[in-house]
Amino acid sequence: MRIAIVHFHLQTGGVTRVIEHACDALRIGGHQVVVISGEPPQSPRPLAAQVEVVPALAYEERRERIGPVALRNALEQAAARALGGLPDLWHVHNHCLGKNLALPGALCALAEQRQRLLLQPHDFAEDGRPALYRRMLETVGDQDSAVLSAQIYPLAPQIHYATLNARDHQFLASAGVPARQLHRLPNAVTLADPPSLHADGTTSGQRRWLYPTRAIRRKNLGELLLWAALASPDERFATTQAPQNPLERPIYRRWLALANELALPFDPELGARTADFGALLASSHALMTTSVGEGFGLAFLEPWLIGRPLAGRDLPEITCDFTADGIDLSGLYRRLPVPLEWVDAHALRQRLEQALAAAASAYGRGREVDDLERAWGAAVDTAGRIDFGRLDEEAQEQVLRQIRADPCAGAALQDTTPPLADTGALLARNRALVERHYLLDGYRRRLEAIYQTLLAETTAKIADRADGDALITRFQAPERLCLLRT
Repeated sequence: MRIAIVHFHLQTGGVTRVIEHACDALRIGGHQVVVISGEPPQSPRPLAAQVEVVPALAYEERRERIGPVALRNALEQAAARALGGLPDLWHVHNHCLGKNLALPGALCALAEQRQRLLLQPHDFAEDGRPALYRRMLETVGDQDSAVLSAQIYPLAPQIHYATLNARDHQFLASAGVPARQLHRLPNAVTLADPPSLHADGTTSGQRRWLYPTRAIRRKNLGELLLWAALASPDERFATTQAPQNPLERPIYRRWLALANELALPFDPELGARTADFGALLASSHALMTTSVGEGFGLAFLEPWLIGRPLAGRDLPEITCDFTADGIDLSGLYRRLPVPLEWVDAHALRQRLEQALAAAASAYGRGREVDDLERAWGAAVDTAGRIDFGRLDEEAQEQVLRQIRADPCAGAALQDTTPPLADTGALLARNRALVERHYLLDGYRRRLEAIYQTLLAETTAKIADRADGDALITRFQAPERLCLLRT
């Protein structure tokens, strides 16, 4: 097959990592691949494919200013240079996110020429990206959500969609994408430098709970600090990277200042202090995740490949795929309840109401009279305890100060150390299942099967669209409101 993979950039991490895996897998399968990017690769690691740069494909703020038809022509020319002709199919990442306002129209133009497209959203503008959604609505949709849906969710036999997880698959199905044209394509999992599996997981006589993350807001750093506030003298908690986004850094610095003020056993940015990341992983007693939102969830798979147990917060709408494959994540918690009286509940309800109103306004979604009660009921249990992950930074700080001020506060919590299922048999079993289902060879088989299904389709004019408003209804349901994602 001749395949063109399309994305706005090739910056390290994220979607670029997925593209790297796809190129490696397709090379093993003997396929001819070109990666078309709006910018040159950032990583020193060469891709297993030729790269063509089309400046008009970059992010809206810095792309070459051409329209959809001109962008379609530029994409076709780039693919032809590398492949000797048009590709058998186009595999496009995050087309519907609003990062490039010419791309949806260019893809529709390709599809109208009966070219085959696999559209793979990793993130959705309908899911906590209101500024991107409004930008698309105003420019691509001409202030009409039906027009926007026709541009970013077109339906024709030669247009297929691939999702990272069961949640997104279900949401797109409910929006009207036919089952035959909708696939699940979980990411591959690889580790370039696996650490020694024989390290004892201690450092300087202390157990290290390591959160391998770039500590952006949705990663819920306050929850890691809660565990640090409850830690025994022989425990320390750590992260690996600081956020890069300047908008994220003030909140991050606030957490660092609080951890210092409360003398928490917390070590930030350990990944920036070592050239041997494998040794850092090996020094951990366990790996952790406290994230309140993920697209795929590599954090739930990678620990087992390095022989370390995983502790922290479960995200069932993401991990249901993994547990369906038999991976045991029973040691994780789905809620971390703390007494409601530890926070200013009245002020918190006000902030929830403000967040609901802002989301409704941004997405043009009508308000229901019970929205606030639905959001509150999802956050607070019948015992009058609220899930710590539903709190914003202000309320989380109130909880941390309560714990440090009252030596008996821990008695009000279910656990004072992260629950951990770390039997040797569980580690071995989970590792075997991750290797069976999520390594590169399994990813290649899934990807090739999707491509073959797409190539077998007849082609037709675009005659329908999925319902973008239905996606807003699903993603913006009050029960899903998390203040750390607003």
